[in-house]
Amino acid sequence: MTHTQEASLSGQAPHMPPLPARWIAAARPKTLPLTVTPVVAGIALAVAETGSLSPWIALCTLLGAVAIQIGTNLYNDASDFERGTDTEDRVGPARATAQGWFSARQVKMAAHLMFALAFLLGLVLLMHGGWPILAVGLASLVAGYAYTGGPRPIAYGPYGEIFVLIFFGLAAVGGTYYLQTLDFGRTPLLAGFALGLPAAAVLLVNNYRDLETDRAGGRRTLCHYLERPRARLLYTAFLLLPIPILLTAGLPGAGWPLLAALPLAAILSAKLFRGASGEALNVQLAQTALYQGALVVLMIIGFLIA
Repeated sequence: MTHTQEASLSGQAPHMPPLPARWIAAARPKTLPLTVTPVVAGIALAVAETGSLSPWIALCTLLGAVAIQIGTNLYNDASDFERGTDTEDRVGPARATAQGWFSARQVKMAAHLMFALAFLLGLVLLMHGGWPILAVGLASLVAGYAYTGGPRPIAYGPYGEIFVLIFFGLAAVGGTYYLQTLDFGRTPLLAGFALGLPAAAVLLVNNYRDLETDRAGGRRTLCHYLERPRARLLYTAFLLLPIPILLTAGLPGAGWPLLAALPLAAILSAKLFRGASGEALNVQLAQTALYQGALVVLMIIGFLIA
């Protein structure tokens, strides 16, 4: 039973935020840095290597990625509600459909509109980048639906972290770099792999937090199979591995600023090993997303002090 349903049964008027605030919350803006960060990294790497920037292509790339992310978030919101996995026992932030702010149909319609916007922006990028961008764009749109939709949603199995690594790392950095340079290379792919690892760590923390409610709803994530002790070890690997990968990826400029990420990774890992739970894991999740951003900032500092 949702908070709204409980309030209705007790005769109390449910708290209803203003309409814009409800839609903003449904879009989950706190997840957007995971989309913006790898795109910025791909743009920065391309500029550092070539000395040139296509600003309109960069803007369309960024907006298209954000549109896909918001569409995926909205579709996830409605689908999880319909499947019964968003219950009162869930510790994470409130979900729009489960709170009764919107119907599942309304939220899915909004998701379709965001996917349509991403498709239109993708047409612009397609004219510039050709068939490689068509392949990446179509795969991203299909993955956005398949993450929580269809008969076997990605989010309900053990492959969610791989999905994130591919689309929030390799595809985001590599695709953005290609759109700026019309070229592929070892360096952007390694950078994309490295930056996809902390994005996967964000999902791992999310599933670590929701392990019991996910199991009750039939969700069998990677955390379910690993159990929490081994999930903590994998989380630490996801945070530490990007540093040596980026240091050996052949990035232009200086690599030593990236070493400043080591204590950040150690602090975050220690928090999880010390038994962070409940609301503390919401903070851990946000800080893990910021860690990915910190890696990109340190990478760009290295470009600038070359």
